[in-house]
Amino acid sequence: MSTAPATSREILIATIADLLDGVRTVAVGASSPIPAAGAMLLRARNERRGRDPVRVIVLGSRQHNFFTNGSFELFDATAQGRIDAFFLGGGQIDGQANINLVGTGDYPASSVRWPGSFGSAFMYYLVPRVILFREEHSPRVLVDKVDFVSAPGASEGIYRSGGPYALLTGLALFDFDKSRKRFCLRSAHRGSSAQDIRAATGFDYDAPARVPVTPEPDAETLALLRGRVTDELAECYPQFAETLVADRAA
Repeated sequence: MSTAPATSREILIATIADLLDGVRTVAVGASSPIPAAGAMLLRARNERRGRDPVRVIVLGSRQHNFFTNGSFELFDATAQGRIDAFFLGGGQIDGQANINLVGTGDYPASSVRWPGSFGSAFMYYLVPRVILFREEHSPRVLVDKVDFVSAPGASEGIYRSGGPYALLTGLALFDFDKSRKRFCLRSAHRGSSAQDIRAATGFDYDAPARVPVTPEPDAETLALLRGRVTDELAECYPQFAETLVADRAA
């Protein structure tokens, strides 16, 4: 087992596992290897420590998905209150936690088109712990105001059990204050400064006078991540699992 320091992606995976602490069932959409790895890490860590079991649903996986009808069953389980955590990203994310999955420019004459909103608003309204995740941290992604609201971060006069819990990027971790509809910088990842993060963020946010460094995974967590979790991840994300191994070697 490698004893190399945690890589940047391993820090993201371990941070996701920490953000998921306490959930019973977490669902991960397609093409989301880092969130999937974080969910698998939490499951493995809980088993190692004798804590409550975690059910992980990774759409597109055969081993880590008990659904037989894909997203239809995911939506049903969400409506029944059986999904505790989910992940959303976006081509754009703004300071009120609105996400844009449609495209840039004035809709419908968007200059750039993305796959579309699909069930993002449905999941955003109902899942209690929605973690926004985007590895790229730039003013292009983190904007002052999204061009199109695929799913709103906050709602007026509408009951919703779900909503944004945190925003994790390749540079930093933010908490979301639902009452103020505003992000607050919780920590900066190794190698990132408060000034770097401010310059790379297109929206305004709160920050402590001294920004902590994001905690790095301990030896137990790294061992699980580099052993069991990487093996499990290879079933649905073989190329990403190879990338994790290559990153450690580098």
